[in-house]
Amino acid sequence: MNQNLLEKFGTPLERVEKAVAALRQGHGVLVTDDEQRENEGDIFFAAETLTAEQMALLIRECSGIVCLCLPEDKVQVLELPPMVGDNTSSFQTPFTVSIEASSGVTTGVSAADRVATVKAAVADGAQPADLRRPGHVFPLQAKRGGVFERQGHTEANVDLMRLAGLKPYGVLCELTNPDGTMARLPQIVNFAEKNNMPVVTIDDIIEYRKAHGC
Repeated sequence: MNQNLLEKFGTPLERVEKAVAALRQGHGVLVTDDEQRENEGDIFFAAETLTAEQMALLIRECSGIVCLCLPEDKVQVLELPPMVGDNTSSFQTPFTVSIEASSGVTTGVSAADRVATVKAAVADGAQPADLRRPGHVFPLQAKRGGVFERQGHTEANVDLMRLAGLKPYGVLCELTNPDGTMARLPQIVNFAEKNNMPVVTIDDIIEYRKAHGC
């Protein structure tokens, strides 16, 4: 990864601290993985502070497949089975069955409806009956060890929420260019600067967790 482009956002540890601070304040962050992996940048928002305006940004600027990252225990409580019995995706992306809020939504497609679905899923005391299946929000189950166990955006999302002292639930979507191609690091950095978002890498999060023993 071109570290020169990232230096303007600080050292690896500073980048994590800036991302954590932004999430605490209800703002979004951009998270990139390795060039040899997906080589993509995902916009993260905390589920508990998510707004319809932020969801609209994800729908407008990203791939449109808005995912809700959840730890294993939450997935079990909500009784969300894997999307498929045999996951053959390149990076073992841990999709569960898609969801919709069982009340308070219309077709489930609008930004407001998708936020309502996210809020229903992450609410304290949420039960399986609070969600319909399938729907327009795509849960992802994070590995228990976080980025130490799997160097994916799903685990990075839950790890960052925990580091920020928030509930361990967040949404993400992959940043795309206006022509529909995937944004790479130069475009990710440009978007981040225009939208005042910090940029952090999954390797940064690994380094931060090791340095702080968390």
